[in-house]
Amino acid sequence: MGSIRFSGILVSCLLVIIGFSEAQLQLGFYSKNCPKAEKIVKDYIEEHIHNAPSLAAALIRLHFHDCFVRGCDASVLLNSTSSNQAEKDAPPNLTVRGFDFIDRIKSRLEAQCPGVVSCADVIALAARDSIVATGGPTWKVPTGRRDGVIARRAEALANIPPPSSNFRTLQRTFANVGLDLKDLVLLSGAHTIGVSHCPSFSNRLYNFTGVGDQDPALNTQYAANLKANKCKTPTDNTTIVEMDPGSVRTFDLSYYTLLLKRRGLFQSDAALTSSSTTLNYINQLLKGSLQNFYDEFGKSMEKMGRINVKTGSAGEIRKQCSVVNS
Repeated sequence: MGSIRFSGILVSCLLVIIGFSEAQLQLGFYSKNCPKAEKIVKDYIEEHIHNAPSLAAALIRLHFHDCFVRGCDASVLLNSTSSNQAEKDAPPNLTVRGFDFIDRIKSRLEAQCPGVVSCADVIALAARDSIVATGGPTWKVPTGRRDGVIARRAEALANIPPPSSNFRTLQRTFANVGLDLKDLVLLSGAHTIGVSHCPSFSNRLYNFTGVGDQDPALNTQYAANLKANKCKTPTDNTTIVEMDPGSVRTFDLSYYTLLLKRRGLFQSDAALTSSSTTLNYINQLLKGSLQNFYDEFGKSMEKMGRINVKTGSAGEIRKQCSVVNS
């Protein structure tokens, strides 16, 4: 009986700790010590994103890759050192873009409010604002994250689900950070504005099981088109392919329609239709309105933005996003 009571107390304490950590994130966190912070981020995005609209997809991907390793703490921005290979240099992050863009926003913030706004919050705000500026959904971004001081290549490799992931891998990696299958389907929806290079999926075209075969889950006409017009050889590593052809500049539901036609570019896209649970979520989204998708996507983005955040006195507020403070 005593052990049951102790366990109940322990669980209660843990819930209080988790709740307190999340409570440290709040809307308008910088309203007193840097009141123009969010406007500075938004203004910079609106000033520059239309010159490179593909950055919207890049910035949301950067946010995703950051949060899945050590939580949303901007560890993905840290450079490697002579004694440590950082997340940035792990294979999943070699094609990630937006580092310089985040650095330029951070420089403006440092000029206004030195040492106040974290790089982690810059990533979260920039991801949201870039999607909004290019016509996509909005969501709440509570702030107050602090920056991590550790970034390890091996951890990025272990925790960021690759495009070759099957359903079980996706389910496990999302569950590891507190996200469920509905979040998996919704967050994958960002692929509607995504692009990729051939190495992320060419095995599906040329060597799926190691014997020169094609992935049977891939629509044969779509595969033939990719071979003829995009990834013409198994070794092509430069050609860029839209993940939602014909709609890559529009944040819409067509990505999910393509999944049902077996035209998802990645193996991880195709995996979403291999589970009755995720397939049901896809069908529900397609039956609903675009605004419903936007609302649900926004909820999952806000949830992702809270993964293992550092608040209070944990971590630091980096002066430069690529290096820890000296």
